[in-house]
Amino acid sequence: MTIPVLIILLGFLIFLGHYLAQLFERTRIPDVLGLLLVGVLLGPVLHLLEPSKFGQAGRVFSNIVLVFILFESGLEVRFEQLRSALRGTLALTTLNFIVTTLLVAGLARLFTPLDILSSFIVGAILGGTSSAVVTTLARQAAVQEQTSTTLVMESALSDVYTLAIPIALISFYTGSALTARTLFDQILASPVVAVVAGVGGGYLWSVLLNRIPTLHKTSFSTPAFVFLLYGVVELLEFSGPIAVLFFSITLGNVALLRPKPLPRYLAPRQVELTAAEKSFFAEIVFLLRTFFFVYVGASIVFDNAYLLLLGVGFTVVLFLVRIPVVLLAADKGTPVLDKAVMSILIPKGLGAAVLATLPLQRGMPTGAAIQTIVFAVIMATTVLCTILFFLLEKGWALPFYRLFFREPAALPGTHASTLPTTESGKKPPA
Repeated sequence: MTIPVLIILLGFLIFLGHYLAQLFERTRIPDVLGLLLVGVLLGPVLHLLEPSKFGQAGRVFSNIVLVFILFESGLEVRFEQLRSALRGTLALTTLNFIVTTLLVAGLARLFTPLDILSSFIVGAILGGTSSAVVTTLARQAAVQEQTSTTLVMESALSDVYTLAIPIALISFYTGSALTARTLFDQILASPVVAVVAGVGGGYLWSVLLNRIPTLHKTSFSTPAFVFLLYGVVELLEFSGPIAVLFFSITLGNVALLRPKPLPRYLAPRQVELTAAEKSFFAEIVFLLRTFFFVYVGASIVFDNAYLLLLGVGFTVVLFLVRIPVVLLAADKGTPVLDKAVMSILIPKGLGAAVLATLPLQRGMPTGAAIQTIVFAVIMATTVLCTILFFLLEKGWALPFYRLFFREPAALPGTHASTLPTTESGKKPPA
């Protein structure tokens, strides 16, 4: 591909990404699906894009996307939200992650040549949900506000599990020979040191922002510090991604971590992004997300139909096992409709796609198989989630979920058997 053609393609992908995002808001067809299909068309079908030729640039791109995901995800986590959602969201998030990880790991070990650790890596990568898809669909469905909040919070909080744990397992897999010392270093010491580095770096940066106000006026100074932190921690052979995740969590909650009394020159500054900064970061994440999902689609290898079909099979199992997870985690007073929506909103997204590329990049012999399975699950969960949400809107899928969920006593004048929405996709006013 010539340079002019490549530049034209980049411009086309940016326009396409914006169009698909608007289409998502109108039709609820996730833009992820369109981007993946474009990537498949450009890669395996037309062979215009060959990710294998990107070499080191592809790995750098994946790591940059991962850093931005971790940074953005951590800033959204609030300790007070964790406390208020402790009973519902944390139970749903934790139970779903544990069940998904164990189930997928067991199936992968049984039906694939993956070893035990690789199987658990696949399960942990698929243990969360896509924030972009879940947030949009949850707020368009006519469910209780608490249900919508729980689903949105789950998609954010699951990143803590699905980013930290797979990275720790991958680091352990690619480490030295298995001894008691390496087991301690990789599973316990390395993540702990990364957490300490992230929390310490977040506190230090908040102090610098307080002491040097000009730093806060530049839009890219904080991400620049994030890159420095990530690189230094990785050079020391600890987990850079975990350090970045806890760096951003610390920035978002630094006021709660402030020891008292504290000298003024050591006082941290609570990091709150301005409207301009949020718009700036949102555009960067949008561009990276657009290009990366096209990259993922182009990276899908169709020479192993068995693993692709296995990914589809995993998807069906995940949607079925989500039903008992919701049954155990949801409040008894939650309407059947709300529980049904909670049962279908488990699409896998950008975080899983980025993590799926790491095993192959780090030289794991099972890396290609892990990537193929995860990419297949991402596409299949997105498609199935969209179809089931449409069927719920029409009321056609609700009888199926009534087989598992009991309808609580309805208040006079209320009905829980339909999924009404306005033209904007939101609940009609009471």
